[in-house]
Amino acid sequence: MHQKDRTAALRGKKILVTGGTGQVARPVAEALAEHNEVWCLGRFGTPGVERVLNARSITTRYWDMADSSGKALADVPDDFTHVLHSAVRRGEDGDFNAAIEVNSAAAGRLMTHCRDAEAFLYVSTGAVYARQTLDHRYTETDPVDGVADWLPAYPVAKLAAEGAVRAFAQVLGLPTTIARLNIAYGPGGYGGVPMLYFKRMLAGEPIAVPPKGQNWCSLLHSDDLVAQVPRLWRAAEVPARLVNWGGDEAVGITDCVRFMEKLTGVEAKLVPSEVTRETYQFDPTLRRALTGPCTVRWRDGIRRTLQDHFPDHVRVPAHNRGA
Repeated sequence: MHQKDRTAALRGKKILVTGGTGQVARPVAEALAEHNEVWCLGRFGTPGVERVLNARSITTRYWDMADSSGKALADVPDDFTHVLHSAVRRGEDGDFNAAIEVNSAAAGRLMTHCRDAEAFLYVSTGAVYARQTLDHRYTETDPVDGVADWLPAYPVAKLAAEGAVRAFAQVLGLPTTIARLNIAYGPGGYGGVPMLYFKRMLAGEPIAVPPKGQNWCSLLHSDDLVAQVPRLWRAAEVPARLVNWGGDEAVGITDCVRFMEKLTGVEAKLVPSEVTRETYQFDPTLRRALTGPCTVRWRDGIRRTLQDHFPDHVRVPAHNRGA
């Protein structure tokens, strides 16, 4: 089923999406625009992307999360029924305090502006969890520590923003869901982390893997992500509901890379290292109870995503995809 049809149950709403050009929010915005009034906030740095959104009847407004003035949201309506807040300052510059301040304050300002919404969905990250064994299935009650060697400020800023979202949900009485996202991937955007690995494979660059075992994750294809957003809005409550947002299947990162190697014939140079891009496998029990099961199996999703982004490199016929 086409992704726009999978959000058809949500009709006639006025929806605000931040980070609307990203891997997560853009396919959601485009799908919801079929039957709803959708607005996207962002900086729209990618050339042409704003025009594409406008062509899909999506209203766009420039928004700088770091702008604390009263003008930042001055020309944005305040009568949205649903909000998806996916925009983030990741902290690539290593400035922890700036990342914490920008993400937390922006979330609070946005929630206050949209305080009358039916539901607010904040996209956080699974990278906040305290690292346990490689194959540990993380639940919503597992301890957090906000440590990620590959991007240190990012999970710290997300944890701080989660705190702000929890506080504003209660103070404003705004039904909220905090969804800690795993790895989203699919045909839109840059394709997600698996496609970043494939680009490294094409360039002949090494991919760091643990000396023993492999990192595990819960890949979430954009088809399932899009379908689950309305259900996560329906699950919103006060105090804010927390849920791990990932796919149903446990996926080994090394297994995923080797599968792409098999599909394309492009060699993967796996190099044992103590420092890797750590990933987290989720226990999907709560999320399945809220959204229902996923529909895209990871091998099929990876094959389809490779075909969308790198069609000249996929050599294995579709009927062999699960081999």
